[in-house]
Amino acid sequence: MFDKKTIRDIDPKGKRVLVRVDFNVPIKDGKVGDDTRIRAALPTLQYLLDHGAALILCSHLGRPKDAPDPQFSLRPVAGYLGKLLGKPVSFVEDCIGPKAESVAKALKPGEVVLLENTRFHPGEKKNDPEMARQLASLAEIFVNDAFGSAHRAHASTVGVAKFLPAVAGFLMEKEIQYLGQAIANPEKPFIAVLGGAKISDKIGVIKNLLTKADAILIGGGMANTFFKAQGYPLGDSLVEEEVLDTARELLEQGKTHLRLPVDVVIADKFEADAKHKTMPMGQIPDGWRILDIGPDTVESFAKVIKGAKTVVWNGPMGVFEFPEFAKGTFGVAKALAESNAVSIVGGGDSVAAIQQSGVVSKITHISTGGGASLEMLEGQTLPGVAALQDK
Repeated sequence: MFDKKTIRDIDPKGKRVLVRVDFNVPIKDGKVGDDTRIRAALPTLQYLLDHGAALILCSHLGRPKDAPDPQFSLRPVAGYLGKLLGKPVSFVEDCIGPKAESVAKALKPGEVVLLENTRFHPGEKKNDPEMARQLASLAEIFVNDAFGSAHRAHASTVGVAKFLPAVAGFLMEKEIQYLGQAIANPEKPFIAVLGGAKISDKIGVIKNLLTKADAILIGGGMANTFFKAQGYPLGDSLVEEEVLDTARELLEQGKTHLRLPVDVVIADKFEADAKHKTMPMGQIPDGWRILDIGPDTVESFAKVIKGAKTVVWNGPMGVFEFPEFAKGTFGVAKALAESNAVSIVGGGDSVAAIQQSGVVSKITHISTGGGASLEMLEGQTLPGVAALQDK
């Protein structure tokens, strides 16, 4: 399924290899929080080290304003990665320019250096050819293993590939294989579970999946906009008024495919300790808002999931950050864990929910990229993948 060259197709022995990783991880008080993305890069890094490469790693972190900003420095990641790899990882205060060049030149096989945040330069997001050329000049081979940034045409994901032989790392390959397979040629019945707050983020996904999936189960805040399009009074629930017409069109196109919640959990305010009650979907009283799907919906969704062969899930079913309104999301996670389907979970919130519900080991594939996995579900080609060499 994966038609791009990977690190298995190159000989990195004695070469300097520039690896674009996705180390966009939460950092608080100079400490790494969730290290999922760092661990996800280890198989690629270890393989290259075992095969005699010198590694120059680059990544973005957060959203600095195109200039150096200490709170977005990757320095804490270098020390953390060193512990995981069991060898020192040095750090350079810039990703291009004289400092980076002299460190790269002196790098020996088996050594690892992490460059500073690529987004400290305005050229990164502009995919500036000069920045890409300078980054590329540090190495002899480029490996893109940053699936989480593959939907961005930036200097460190796409630009560099014009100057160096460019191949995929293992994480990139695995992500594209799972998500690509799920979209192009899923084992049926193929079920999509879509949640999260907004329909607007997922219009393209729903349109694409209506032609592919056997059923699309809708939860989360986005279900409210569908309810409103059907004329239900929703009290104070979150609704995207500006996409009501689109919601009506999707309901019309998806008459046989789209499944909405049959019952909901409502609350008198958007707080963890709000008064709440479960009711069948109908008239939501003024002053109340929908914060989760109800138990009957969980049960009916679980039945559909039980019969599936492939399930893709993106977006939580409710405000799972509040324990009282996490039951819908955790119920779906449990159904997914108990099913025999190939299960693919993408998007930051869904992944966090899966981790909290404790069923990670029962999920076939957990995607590290939110935006990138959504664009794949829309059937788009990712620029970071397109830029790699064909097999």
